[in-house]
Amino acid sequence: MAAWRLAFTAPLLLVVTLGMFVLAKASPFDPVRQYLGDRALTTSPEIARQIRANWGLDRPLAEQYLTWLGNLLRGDLGESRSMHRPVAEVIGERLGWTLLAAGCAMVVMLAASLVLGSLAAWRRDSWADRLISGTAYANEAAPVFWTALIVIWIFAVRLRWLPPGGLTDAASGTVEPADVLRHMILPVAVLAFSQSSWLVLFVRESLITTLREDFVIGARARGLRERTVVVRHALRSALLPFITLLGARIPELVTGAILVETVFSWPGVASASVQAALAADFPLLAALTLLATLAVVAGNLLADTAYVIADPRVRVLGVS
Repeated sequence: MAAWRLAFTAPLLLVVTLGMFVLAKASPFDPVRQYLGDRALTTSPEIARQIRANWGLDRPLAEQYLTWLGNLLRGDLGESRSMHRPVAEVIGERLGWTLLAAGCAMVVMLAASLVLGSLAAWRRDSWADRLISGTAYANEAAPVFWTALIVIWIFAVRLRWLPPGGLTDAASGTVEPADVLRHMILPVAVLAFSQSSWLVLFVRESLITTLREDFVIGARARGLRERTVVVRHALRSALLPFITLLGARIPELVTGAILVETVFSWPGVASASVQAALAADFPLLAALTLLATLAVVAGNLLADTAYVIADPRVRVLGVS
């Protein structure tokens, strides 16, 4: 399964890049006009045509695509038109902050989903189960930016416990780890909370089904403690499909990171996607789209690998 995903990665990336160029060509937004802004009203048509020629926008679509693809294979991602810097430099500066926030959010999301889903299944039909399941359904229906704004209003505006956004305090001239940690609590919490609903509900349903299996009934009949039956016997078997579901949630995590970084002014690559889209900055937007595609493919590949490691019977059956 993992080998098949690797084999399809290159064709998939080619299709994604081709789709990006077709969509950019069909877009009603003129990148030259977006670049000039208010200056477009006073800039002569000759200068606008010269900018278009310098960017290669006056060439046929196929020639633009092949030129961009050739530069990509040589490691040249182009120049960001909105930030006036090399795209590789922009991504390299921001990628670490996105990985830090998304990685911490995933750890929190996994731990919270396992604990809350197991508690809801263990205490099925109790007030704790209804509270956890109801919150998960409500959270799944709520937009991420809405949740982020509510959290900012409570913890930053009303209670003043945490900063509303940014990487450090505005008056700070250096990046101190303690200051960064304090500023990332809200974005990480919102990102983890917004993506955990399906995982909580899945763990609950899977564990409830597993608790009815014969081997669990047998463990109870042997007089084992209920906590031992749930944690050591039922939960371990219920987590195998959870690994696959976790890989499928990577696209949602990428989408959530874009909204969360934008609301909290977190200086990651996800928030740069919004800036690139608003400015019709195609070189930066294309590189970020490729990066997001690679993240989704890598997430699913890691899920497949973890599934084979967790359940060797998959390899024995020849599915791997």
